Amino acid sequence: MNFNQLQQPIGTPMPDWRGASTPEPVTLNGQFCRVEPLCPTRHGNDLFEAFSADQENRLWTYMFMGPFDSQESFFDWLTPLEQSLDPLFFAIINPDTGKAVGICSYMRIVPQMGVIEVGNFLFSPALQKTPAATEAIHLLIQHAFEALGYRRCEWKCDSLNHPSRRAAERLGFSYEGLFRQAIVYNGRNRDTTWYAIIDSEWPEISSAHQAWLSPSNFNCHGQQLQRLAELYPQR
Repeated sequence: MNFNQLQQPIGTPMPDWRGASTPEPVTLNGQFCRVEPLCPTRHGNDLFEAFSADQENRLWTYMFMGPFDSQESFFDWLTPLEQSLDPLFFAIINPDTGKAVGICSYMRIVPQMGVIEVGNFLFSPALQKTPAATEAIHLLIQHAFEALGYRRCEWKCDSLNHPSRRAAERLGFSYEGLFRQAIVYNGRNRDTTWYAIIDSEWPEISSAHQAWLSPSNFNCHGQQLQRLAELYPQR
């Protein structure tokens, strides 16, 4: 415990903290996917086709945008995203086909505090519940901590979005609380659930991710041999 001259408890001193780096459009390569800067002219047709496979429009339920009733309206939304710096958008590429199958982003970026969020996950049916989906998020978090020097990576979602909550917990994020009536979107209330990973937790979480993503963890049919939850140390 640290105390000031008035004997009040205070936080750990950080005399050498100079802030984190602002993320830039970079390409992150994995074995199951590639994460690269979103380019509507290069990725738009692939993304529209991939998202259209979700004929019930389930992937849009908890998003602020969509669904789109035409390719034109989809491009009207997609095109400005290329110039956005916060959120900073990326396309998720299937390296075997070269086609874009999803979108993700950094957002709520605060370099001076070392805080960044990963979000805007739009995973097509072809990407959902695949090793590539896990790896894409791993690559974003890894880059934030190990290359850019962030201290905290956040994940937030509608409290009723149970798949997103399960994904956050599966990936090693810790539940931090419920922000009641935080947002009004799509004409309805949203209570927001907060999760985070901090830099001291990342090495063990990253090791678990990498062990799960190892080719040795999948059989000849591509089925996992160990669940990711089994690879974390006891926390």
